[in-house]
Amino acid sequence: MHTTRAGYALDTFQVTSPQLEGEDAVQYRDLISLVETQLCAAVSATGALPEPSRGRLSRRVKSFPVTPRVTLRPDERAQRWLLAISASDRSGLLYAIARVLARHHVNLQLAKITTLGERVEDTFLVDGSELQHNRKQIEIESELLDAISP
Repeated sequence: MHTTRAGYALDTFQVTSPQLEGEDAVQYRDLISLVETQLCAAVSATGALPEPSRGRLSRRVKSFPVTPRVTLRPDERAQRWLLAISASDRSGLLYAIARVLARHHVNLQLAKITTLGERVEDTFLVDGSELQHNRKQIEIESELLDAISP
């Protein structure tokens, strides 16, 4: 994920699938078209983000639980903040994090997303006026912990 100085974000996703032929290829193109259409509608929508679905936990996550952690500290120049999150991986996890950040008007400058088996170790470079207040920082950290907990 990259954010430009003009306020645009460029996200790149790589989707892989086995080689498709015949009818499967037509269905695959239809699926791509559906994803593109729904993604455009979601990006252009205004208002509050809808609640994320929690989804089911995989057996591996149940067997090897990860204690969720959130740390927020200033970067080396004390101009931005480093947000580190560690949790069990699940569907919708990044969305849950983004929802909290959006609610507090925290801007994402850079994201490093690392998935290690069933554990995620994500680091974000963020900024925003609410991060200048200790009470708001604690509130954001607390909401993030609630959002990433299974």
